[in-house]
Amino acid sequence: MLDIQGEKNKGFSHCDGFSRREFIKVGGMALGGLSLGQLLELEAKQGKGRQHKAVINIFLPGGPSHIDMFDMKPHATSEFRGEFNPISTNVPGIQICELFPKLAKIADKFSIIRSLHDSEGAHSAYQCMTGRTAREANSAPPGGWPNWGSWVSKLQGNNNGIPANVSLVYPTGAGWSKQGDGGFMGPAHAPMQLVEKDPSAKPQNMTLKDISLDRLDDRTRLRSAIDRFRRDVDNKGEMEGLDTYNAQALEILSDNGLVNALDLSMEDTKVVERYGVNDPAYQRDGAPKMIRNFCIARRLVEAGARVVSMNYSRWDWHGGDGMNFPRSRQEFPLLDQGLSSLIIDLHERGLDKDVTVVVWGEFGRTPRLNKNNSRDHWPRTSFALMAGGGLRHGQVIGTTDKNGSDVVERPLKFQEVFATMYHALGINPRLATVRDTGGRPQYLVDSGILPIRELI
Repeated sequence: MLDIQGEKNKGFSHCDGFSRREFIKVGGMALGGLSLGQLLELEAKQGKGRQHKAVINIFLPGGPSHIDMFDMKPHATSEFRGEFNPISTNVPGIQICELFPKLAKIADKFSIIRSLHDSEGAHSAYQCMTGRTAREANSAPPGGWPNWGSWVSKLQGNNNGIPANVSLVYPTGAGWSKQGDGGFMGPAHAPMQLVEKDPSAKPQNMTLKDISLDRLDDRTRLRSAIDRFRRDVDNKGEMEGLDTYNAQALEILSDNGLVNALDLSMEDTKVVERYGVNDPAYQRDGAPKMIRNFCIARRLVEAGARVVSMNYSRWDWHGGDGMNFPRSRQEFPLLDQGLSSLIIDLHERGLDKDVTVVVWGEFGRTPRLNKNNSRDHWPRTSFALMAGGGLRHGQVIGTTDKNGSDVVERPLKFQEVFATMYHALGINPRLATVRDTGGRPQYLVDSGILPIRELI
């Protein structure tokens, strides 16, 4: 989070105290008075900032039930199969839960991975947000492993004045907002947090304290705030990252692209309504049901973001804190509505070749029902749903046994999903590297990890 403390008429330096780059970022103080928006427009005319590749990473906190959603076992005995029936989709041979009728109609536009098998088994977003397990942190380079979007930010940079790596991840308990930071790449490439604990609050990243949008043209006060900020942090050895945050915040205030992307009042009302209705109440220690953030995520990638991460609701239903099947009847239809709307939106806007969507959780659920007619943690198999990205869809990848207990065909790792997402972004995960603080090249995924061949 970036807060720039400014005091009126105190501690500012004159124009010669700023670098040329800083003048450009502020916009309007250099290059003949051109604003940042005008500079971006000139860049666009030169071929920059055109349609880009992006990924929307949707994390379902708590361990969504693979066997009740996308890997149903209707022929299993009663202690395994559960209360729901499968329905056919528009792709022959593919069936999903009856509570996903909207997704069933567009199954040709997504793929289901049924064979993820290397979950760490922890209640945490970390593996779905970094590709690493918490155990791997012990072998990380100095500074730690970064959030996966940090690699994208470092390799591809910001786009059209919008930070490459942005986050709609709400603060939660149980590690469900543990998305990682910039790691050894530093804070400059950490996810820019766009939501607060209060879903109705204005993101702090959108505000330079004491400087509102209508005062941006007050250059004296702007310089004063920035100079005060630099003095406050100069002794912390964080200037490289904070300079980038500084630039990002100033770009936001100058151009408004990111602010506008977050404002659903600027979206077609009929489109917004298609996604469903938000419920800002927190699901105990999970995330709120802000289903319209699916629409905001699409608006963010349209504005220029390359990676948008988000968490949605709470999917941890053992019985004591919520029975599996009653909660499923509440949650599945809303997810069906929001996710199908996002996928349709991307196709209607011609973004399906450029924007990849992944939906998953930290692990699956026990095939055998417990004494509460619910399901416990099951890291031995879980699912991921992928859409868009110019990938080959309308298929199921991987198979589990008759009860959904173990993978019997095409076992896949979380990192293989990440390798596929990097591929969809135009990054070769086998070749691309980023040097750590010791100058050693670090690969995006482990040796031998490749994109999922059925999808590319």
